[in-house]
Amino acid sequence: MSLKRNVSLATGLRYRGQGPMLTYVLHRIGGLGMAIFVAMHILASYLGGDIGGLLNDIYENWAFQIFVFFCALFHAINGLRITILDLFPKLIEHSREAIWIEWAVFIPVYGIAVFVILSTALGG
Repeated sequence: MSLKRNVSLATGLRYRGQGPMLTYVLHRIGGLGMAIFVAMHILASYLGGDIGGLLNDIYENWAFQIFVFFCALFHAINGLRITILDLFPKLIEHSREAIWIEWAVFIPVYGIAVFVILSTALGG
């Protein structure tokens, strides 16, 4: 037997899962962003020539670097939170607090990294 759920796309998009849902979505985006980055590196080295140079130009761009760093850092910190909650099941009742701690760590570290990337990119 399976569950029948009639949830339209509009209803799904209006869902307000707040912190847990946001971290779930951003974790998936982070994994996808890192996969795109690795695939671009492999393709750039495999194809070479003009296409490889174009791919190099894309992933050396400061905007792409900021995106990839967001993906990698958020994926790592969120994965650490998930691992800790899996290893210590009694902490699951404090899941929302763990998400707040995750953001408290992520935002300053990411902010400093963005500052460094932008100051380097803009010739500072």
